[in-house]
Amino acid sequence: MATVSDNSASTSSLSIIVEKPSSSQLAELGINSWPKWGCPPGKFPLKFDAEEICYLLKGKVKAYTKGSSECVEFGAGDLVTIPKGLSCTWDVSIAVDKHYKFASS
Repeated sequence: MATVSDNSASTSSLSIIVEKPSSSQLAELGINSWPKWGCPPGKFPLKFDAEEICYLLKGKVKAYTKGSSECVEFGAGDLVTIPKGLSCTWDVSIAVDKHYKFASS
């Protein structure tokens, strides 16, 4: 995977990574010991002050990065990495239930 980065303070180079993990990867990460969070359908503006890794148990989301019309879609069964400093709006069409953890700084 190629990444393009620039030296500006723009968040345009920050991208959400979506993976389909195997059950052994989930066990290795210890997903079931992570805290849980959920939300109903709706639109939620979010700013990530730390990198977050989350595993969606339920739900469907379109995440629109601030300042861009492009979106990243993810849902139940996806392991999602959201970079530190990203501002986006989650457009939740199916209620979300997820395990999450923030990267230690």
